[in-house]
Amino acid sequence: MIALNQETVYLLDDDASILKATGRLLDSAGWKIEVFTDPVAFLEQAAKHCPEVAVIDILMPEMSGLEVQRRLQRVSPSTRVIVLTAKDDPSVRRMAMNAGASAFFIKGVESGAFLAGVRAAADSSN
Repeated sequence: MIALNQETVYLLDDDASILKATGRLLDSAGWKIEVFTDPVAFLEQAAKHCPEVAVIDILMPEMSGLEVQRRLQRVSPSTRVIVLTAKDDPSVRRMAMNAGASAFFIKGVESGAFLAGVRAAADSSN
């Protein structure tokens, strides 16, 4: 299903292969994407452009995804966050969701479910 708009999704992950695969999936569904491996650059761009949706990893070397989520709320409060992580930790899931994440997915999630989560997050930001 092709998105009828050109909303932008920001992707933040320290794993280039995950960025590439997730970016391709979103692109094939009609989304514009911006990819980042550096949380600081991600936050700087988010502050300037206020993306509708941001997909962030939790386990990153420079700054945890939970910290990125917390800072993102300050610089771009309307951005909806989706967590895409390799580790299914119930306490991390709870913290992310309590902090306002729209969805929490484990890497390897079925593409239809992931795209539906992105669409729902984008719809809730409007």
